[in-house]
Amino acid sequence: MINTFCKRPLWEVSGTLAAVAGGSVPADLVLTHTRLINVCTHEIMEDVSVAVSCGRIALVGDASHCIGPETTVIDAGGQYLSPGFLDGHIHVESSMMGVGEYARSVIPHGTVGIYMDPHEICNVLGLDGVKCMLEDASRTPLKAMLTTPSCVPAVPGFEDTGSFIGPEEVAETMNWDECVGLGEMMNFPGILSSSEHTHGITGAALKAGKTVTGHYSMPETGKGLNAYIASGVRCCHESTRAEDALAKMRLGMYAMFREGSAWHDLKEVAKSITEHKVDTRFATLISDDTHPHTLLSKGHLDYIVRRAVEEGIDVITAIQMVTINCAQCFQMDHELGSITPGKCADMVLLEDLEGLKISKVWIDGELAAENGAMRKDFAPYSYPEWATHSMHVKDTITAETFRIPAKSGRTEVRAIEVIPAKVGSYERHITLESKNGFLESDPAQDALKTVVFERHHNTGIKGFGFVKGFGITCGAMASTVAHDAHNLLVIGTNDEDMALAANTLIQCGGGMTAVQNGQVLGTVPLPIAGLMNDKPVEEMSRMVESLEGAWEKIGCSMPSPFMTMALIPLACLPELRLTNRGLVDCVNFQSVPLEI
Repeated sequence: MINTFCKRPLWEVSGTLAAVAGGSVPADLVLTHTRLINVCTHEIMEDVSVAVSCGRIALVGDASHCIGPETTVIDAGGQYLSPGFLDGHIHVESSMMGVGEYARSVIPHGTVGIYMDPHEICNVLGLDGVKCMLEDASRTPLKAMLTTPSCVPAVPGFEDTGSFIGPEEVAETMNWDECVGLGEMMNFPGILSSSEHTHGITGAALKAGKTVTGHYSMPETGKGLNAYIASGVRCCHESTRAEDALAKMRLGMYAMFREGSAWHDLKEVAKSITEHKVDTRFATLISDDTHPHTLLSKGHLDYIVRRAVEEGIDVITAIQMVTINCAQCFQMDHELGSITPGKCADMVLLEDLEGLKISKVWIDGELAAENGAMRKDFAPYSYPEWATHSMHVKDTITAETFRIPAKSGRTEVRAIEVIPAKVGSYERHITLESKNGFLESDPAQDALKTVVFERHHNTGIKGFGFVKGFGITCGAMASTVAHDAHNLLVIGTNDEDMALAANTLIQCGGGMTAVQNGQVLGTVPLPIAGLMNDKPVEEMSRMVESLEGAWEKIGCSMPSPFMTMALIPLACLPELRLTNRGLVDCVNFQSVPLEI
């Protein structure tokens, strides 16, 4: 694969690099007295120097002959030198920030590159929205590599999105310089049934010689998983059990160990390594979704590496999982992922391995961050006005909008039970008592009325259901971050608060809010596609923290509850989900009625 993310292509500077390594031309930068973390051989090499020229590494070893009068020489003083960290699967939109502010947040934590799947904005604004994110990213030093959204909608026929992506659109993007692969193929039923449409999408990436990323969320490791991998899918981040990750690695699939703000899978999936004597070359660490408060208080991949070590994974192995293993997954290890001659000079200087405290970050040989702060500035970016007007909800929403007619007496209904810090859900059957001819929330049994409104095309289509697991005693919450169609999702104990929550977001252009007894307790406005804001990470973190406080006030104590809430409409995750078209059985992939 031709990498357009380095400062200069290797073919253009190969002669210069050879001359620098030979000593006839001085290097631009030389680091001396490093303790090199060699991810190629899983070892720490003492007192190593590294020479850099043209944004690439020219020499690793004794670089004294590479130093000239204009060479910048930095004495590392015995600090550890690691390749820059790579996140193999991330939805930047879930940080609620644009790519620029996201870059400011993660680069000081050692992240030099991300493989982003912007299917959130694509579901709302189509490829034009994706292009906006690429423009936003292009002004930053962060290597924001595109994996084209593959599932818009996520599971066709079960929801309404703002856009549609098919094989022709995917094929078009494969020619974009920023594109290195295909985003997570969530429509695994289409893959397993040999759907011409679905295989046409993966085929467009395979034909272009690019990586197809996966999403196989079923707890099945036999014929289905084999069929999924045989179709050309190279990696998957949906392992929640050790046996899932182990089976994938044994079948030559890269198992991406996820540890995001809300999805804490690492504790279980790490056992695939720590409890088995297997080679770890097919294991990577990824974040998937990370909100501002996590980035600010804990970090990004540096935090995930620390978490991996806490779970018993050797620190060098963990670093391999965010460097060379990730680069190999995307067929880019000839350019990224190691500190070796010819590679991009993406490097991280660590004061220690135990705390993984980062002192300096270089991207393409240029100092990008130092001691937790950016050293390289870049111009601001403003999303176009059309990207900030995405709320198109038909009809005025009132308390009456949320009524669910029912026969008198007791009614047995399906309910979605969410699982804290996990992406899965359970289908539960509960009994509700009809009140004045309508079904209402029943906080006593933790059953909350839930409605999803189509918000892209003024269709007026909406789906009704009930959710368990949030523990809300009084109030309502709403969000336009509702994967993956990102329609307007409202949950609550009473219709009046639900109407207030919905209208609050319609008025501010989208976002997340919590209300109680007719009062708005907290709101995070997300006017860019109803998904993002252009505010700095510190301000976004304060708003999100305030919203989490509001959630606690209305009775919810789970971690990052709005991220768990956002998965309620995602019809590619087991067992039961609710979209704007109604309830979906995500085991058998069929629509089901509310009443049993």
